[in-house]
Amino acid sequence: MARRRFFVSKIHNQQAELTGDEAHHLVRVLRVEPGQSYEISDGASVYLGTVAEARKSRVVFDVGERVALKALPVRITLAFALIKFDRLEWILEKGTEAGVEIFQPVIAERSEKGLERAAVNRRERWERIVMEAAQQSRRDALPVLREVISLRAAVREEADVRLLLDEAAEAMPILKVPAIGSRVALMLGPEGGWTGEERAAITGAGWTAVSLGPQILRAETAAVVGVGMVMGAWMVGAS
Repeated sequence: MARRRFFVSKIHNQQAELTGDEAHHLVRVLRVEPGQSYEISDGASVYLGTVAEARKSRVVFDVGERVALKALPVRITLAFALIKFDRLEWILEKGTEAGVEIFQPVIAERSEKGLERAAVNRRERWERIVMEAAQQSRRDALPVLREVISLRAAVREEADVRLLLDEAAEAMPILKVPAIGSRVALMLGPEGGWTGEERAAITGAGWTAVSLGPQILRAETAAVVGVGMVMGAWMVGAS
């Protein structure tokens, strides 16, 4: 069985520490004891960690040998329009599991009013969702969750390939896109779709409109399907 993996803020003097809810869960629920081994990531490297101390809501690890990192075939930025928060949180959770490196929330014309202001108060919750998903899926590093920006700023995202997930019939099938470069940016619209002006601004900035198939997908479904297709296509291209 694979060891559980935890993210820590830093490693100092070959020790790392967990506090708060995660430590409480380890101590009170899993009954962790000194000498047990887990994997510890500081966001850059992964190490084998042996429990040195476990009490109340604090667990201290002695940090040992490095664990081999997993090479991803492509680095994905997912730019997505703000949608209802229950569905947005699903994008964060499943996108993290699927391998998204950067999440970029975008305010769109058809995003519900007030979501941009409310997003500020959800930041801590969203970071928690990302961390838990990263630990569950044994990510080597946490994805980056950026602040909300305008579409005008979002279309300037730099990447080797920039794809607009589009339901238009004339959009190119996503699997026909050449798997070139190491960075891919995906742009996902709101539940009501992009306006004509927004779509023109995105494609005018050099993004390629691509289709995920004949079905009309909800935004959160399209996000995960799109990420999965890109990851798979680049894996094949790298083999």
